[in-house]
Amino acid sequence: MELNLSLPSGDMTPAELKILDYINTNTDAFLFLSIGQLAQRLDISESTISRFARHTGCKDFKSLKSLVMEQFSSGPAAKLATTIESGGGLTLSGYLEYVASQILSTASQSQEQEFQRAAEAIVSAGRVYIHGKNASASLAQLLAFRLRRLGLQAHLLPSGGSELLEGLFNAGEGDVLVSFSFSKLSKEGRIILSHGRESGCKTVSFVSRTCLPPDERADISLYVYRGQEREYHSMAAPAAVLDALVVAVTQALGDRGIESLSRLRKLKDKYFS
Repeated sequence: MELNLSLPSGDMTPAELKILDYINTNTDAFLFLSIGQLAQRLDISESTISRFARHTGCKDFKSLKSLVMEQFSSGPAAKLATTIESGGGLTLSGYLEYVASQILSTASQSQEQEFQRAAEAIVSAGRVYIHGKNASASLAQLLAFRLRRLGLQAHLLPSGGSELLEGLFNAGEGDVLVSFSFSKLSKEGRIILSHGRESGCKTVSFVSRTCLPPDERADISLYVYRGQEREYHSMAAPAAVLDALVVAVTQALGDRGIESLSRLRKLKDKYFS
């Protein structure tokens, strides 16, 4: 994909063509460069870059970056750059406020009844099968780790391919399938939901969309807000909901969960103290 400008390339100077070529071939890097850094990298003046921005119809260099982000908005680098630009530059406190607002948005739109149903389903499950791919794989691993510490039969499913089917093979009635389906439902997510319907498993899905087609709905949906479409999508809100779910499961297990944690502590004291 190349930057679409109303300005014909024949009307550009050699320096402007150099800038355009860098944007098209190093888009991710361009989004994180200041005008000074770009000038140094291309061995041209900052005023030349500013003139190029105005020549393309942009007010200034910042507007040019916004144009690039708009046209290349599907990539993760563009989303992260949009988040940084919207905050006037990245600071730790600013970013923490940003993710805190996502957690608060999640809280305002969450459904307590669905949350409690998810906890009850996990507590009463024979086995809990958990699937996450790409960035969500870390959430799946965390949930499996937490549930196993409570004495539950939690199993991580392979991320995809025929191995996923082999992992699902033994899942049946009385089991729970947990998946993470945020921006869209993956092929693996469709397989998991379909298997749940056919085998009698209860399905629980972490989602970031409030309106889902019937064929993409799990039995229980846990909503999380991860930012607008063109923003960097943080895992802070999903992790917070996941932690809350583990605490709710621990509470529902009562003495059973405490006993499991106690046995684990005794084993650690025996072999590692």
